[in-house]
Amino acid sequence: MENLDPIQHEVRTPSEKPVSVGDWMLTILIMAIPLVNLIMLFVWAFGNNSPLSKANFAKASLIWMLICIVLSVVVLVLFAGAIFAASSLF
Repeated sequence: MENLDPIQHEVRTPSEKPVSVGDWMLTILIMAIPLVNLIMLFVWAFGNNSPLSKANFAKASLIWMLICIVLSVVVLVLFAGAIFAASSLF
């Protein structure tokens, strides 16, 4: 039997089904656990069994993490350079 969307009358694959509220609550809980969240983001982003919306969420989260790491390194280098330059004046 086909899984029809009642509004659009399209056939949905299991990866296109909406993620339930309970599943999102579990996802947010897992995201609060250090190191586990990073591992699970890679599993959800690049695994074959993840729903499309969760895979897109995981990919976006990984991109934001990468942006934050790059910006942190840039700020750290700038502050370290400023401190080094200020300490060499004395």
